[in-house]
Amino acid sequence: MTRFDLRAADLRALNSLTKYPSIPTYHELDPRNGGLLESPTAFPGDVIATEKVDGTNSRIVLLPDGSYVIGSREELLHARGDLIANPALGIVEQLRPVADRLAAPGSLRVYYLELYGGKVGGAAKQYTTDATRFGWRLFDVMLLDDWATALTWPQPAISAWRESGGQPFATEEELAELAPAAGLSLTPRLFRTGSLPESIAGMQALLTERLPETLVALDGARGRAEGIVFRSPDRKVIAKARFQDYARTLRRR
Repeated sequence: MTRFDLRAADLRALNSLTKYPSIPTYHELDPRNGGLLESPTAFPGDVIATEKVDGTNSRIVLLPDGSYVIGSREELLHARGDLIANPALGIVEQLRPVADRLAAPGSLRVYYLELYGGKVGGAAKQYTTDATRFGWRLFDVMLLDDWATALTWPQPAISAWRESGGQPFATEEELAELAPAAGLSLTPRLFRTGSLPESIAGMQALLTERLPETLVALDGARGRAEGIVFRSPDRKVIAKARFQDYARTLRRR
């Protein structure tokens, strides 16, 4: 049996392996001007819609040796037991107490959370009027049993695997069990449907009707939501629809 040792691990490989992949837009982006094209993502069946929270993508990586690493989307910021942590965006300060209480799974498990509020980006004011107040919501979990093999892959192979949907994410049913077991709240589930609008105008209307304001405000703020993430129940197909993309595209018309 291969034993994991964080101090001996290739941290560049671990970082790449556990990064969150890019989510495509529901309507394809026009590479010429960043607008949207009338070519929507095809879902094979039911679609689960969740609020897309506008904060900073964060991750808690639980490791096979019982340790953990906290990271932003792009880099690892802190490992359990470190005396010094990267203070970027308050990620470690806010999420270290969460990581400390999570049980080691005996394999490699990554909790992906959106940290928001506080001073996290220009959208913080949509969620709170208090610059010291933060919130976080779980939006995905990766469950990787064969971590030993994956950590031996060269960097280009890891990146290609990640961006082509190779990461084994939890299904919606599994998320519904993992979140409360970890004491975490999921991003708000909005609705489940068998079909989505195919036109750009139709999707903008759906966004406006279904999510007139954020559902995760931290105090009296009644701010705007960023958009909606659509996913199949098995998480094999996923896409995002942001208010600003649709408003910009329709203004140009």
